[in-house]
Amino acid sequence: MAASNYSLKPNRELLDPNFESYRLSLDVIPTYNVELDAAVEEVKLKDTQYTLDHMRAFGMYNYLHLDPWYEDSVLFVDCKGRVLSLTVTLDTALGKPREVYRITADSNQCDDRLCASLSLTSATWAALSDGTGRLYLLRTGKRGDSSHTKWEPLFSEDMGDPFIVLHSVSHVQASVHTMEVLLLRVQKDPQETKGSGYSVSLEWITVANTAGQGQEKKYEVKKRRVLRGKSVPHYAAVEPQGKGLMVASEKPFVFTHVDGRPVEHPDPEPMEVEKTDPIYFWQQTAEDVTVHVRMPEGLIKEEVQFSLTADNVSIGVRGFPPLLQGQLYASVDPEGSAWIIKNDKSLEVTLEKRGEGPMWSELVIGDKRGEYVISDEQAALIHERLTHLTSEDLNGNPDRDKPPCNSQELEDCDGFPEDSSSLTHFDGELLKPTQVVNLGSHQYLFTVDVNPSEMPCLCLRHDVDALLWQPRPDQTSNMWEHIATFNALGYVQASKRDKKFATCAPNFSYASLCECLRRVFIYRQPSPVETVLFNRKQGRQVGQVAKQQVASLDSDKPILGFRATNERLYILTSSNLFVLKVNNN
Repeated sequence: MAASNYSLKPNRELLDPNFESYRLSLDVIPTYNVELDAAVEEVKLKDTQYTLDHMRAFGMYNYLHLDPWYEDSVLFVDCKGRVLSLTVTLDTALGKPREVYRITADSNQCDDRLCASLSLTSATWAALSDGTGRLYLLRTGKRGDSSHTKWEPLFSEDMGDPFIVLHSVSHVQASVHTMEVLLLRVQKDPQETKGSGYSVSLEWITVANTAGQGQEKKYEVKKRRVLRGKSVPHYAAVEPQGKGLMVASEKPFVFTHVDGRPVEHPDPEPMEVEKTDPIYFWQQTAEDVTVHVRMPEGLIKEEVQFSLTADNVSIGVRGFPPLLQGQLYASVDPEGSAWIIKNDKSLEVTLEKRGEGPMWSELVIGDKRGEYVISDEQAALIHERLTHLTSEDLNGNPDRDKPPCNSQELEDCDGFPEDSSSLTHFDGELLKPTQVVNLGSHQYLFTVDVNPSEMPCLCLRHDVDALLWQPRPDQTSNMWEHIATFNALGYVQASKRDKKFATCAPNFSYASLCECLRRVFIYRQPSPVETVLFNRKQGRQVGQVAKQQVASLDSDKPILGFRATNERLYILTSSNLFVLKVNNN
């Protein structure tokens, strides 16, 4: 099954063409601070991890994890190997993070160790990597502040080279509890001789309960699938029922191995196109159209069946269906038109246009059986108009009074990566892409969980706005749905040179960016104003205002984690967890 190209369709009702700008608000954002007993486990990149892919995958890793099933509950791993959880119910009475699991001490004995990574698989399960190559699947029970149970590991296995967990889901397949886990690695590749020498792999692992009825639960790996590419994906997630996979990346990914066996990709067969000779040839000037219709050899004028009105034409041989019939592209003058037999095997028809207007793009509307022939006069005119495109003159602009565009005058936020990113849906059984979106200039901004029962959303820049898309894998005709818009955020975020993380509230009430150090920017959706405001330039009353707020943290440590809920922003440094009260719901 060949992959079909797909285009993202924005919902026009969610766009605001009249949005002006954000207004800086000086309202104070209440900020609360939790001092950590032990530092967050930040793993520095080594000299061998020098590529841009290493930096994107591991250097920019978000160490803070938001629990989408339990609002205002966050988790992280500290340097002692403890998985710590903090649930906020009252901002003024923040407790200490509570230990829910501890990674074994021997996990530190690895030269190529990565940061520990966590993915909350369901309301009662989690997937954990210790950074050395071991994967844990943990039964957490119901999480949240009221639960003080420790997590129970029901699966622990060495998966090879170190990795981080990107995504995981839990579902029931044929009455068997199954979990899908997606792992990311950046590995040395002997075949990569021209580039950095590294390639990126995604491993999709299926783990299922193999215990019988009434027996103790026992989980084993059922399937391992590997994809390879040449760039770290912006987005990678498994469908809720484990039937497919979605990947957004600058370079394409392909399946290479299943359960250790190479995947064969047969060369696509060339498409067979039945070549047929045109039934007619036609050309035109500003005044008339000339048509040459192929007819049976030895044709006489009594056998010609010709009918012409101002808008329709019918040409054929008596006793047979018409060879050419239908509505003309534009009106003609029947009185000024004529036909003549040429060489006993073709009919030459001259149609006089009713008025000089635009050139016709086709002769008979919807008829593709003819071939358009450009006259020498038209070819010379087109050549003259396009000369500036191949001119040796750097200013080959035919409009001499208008200076050409100078790319050096563009702002940084108007530039896009040269590589063309794509968003691809893979079928889990066929191991082939089914739909591909060319993201082009739609810069990838961030990933956010809006509904835990669905796939994570992805935020893309469209023009100056930031549009949030919800994947719908079960809707093949509308696989990515536009569900929210953050006005001008695409333009605003591009101007932040020190930006590290970006996210938004699950109810879309605000979006937020943070820099590597200290500063946090909050961009709220437009809301009604309490006082009367006027736009002096346009002379009209302003009904809504979108506020921008800036917070500065009392810390000189780099920001390691950044998450948002409907009410709060959570910001993690190596020694502190900051809670910003953004909304009072």
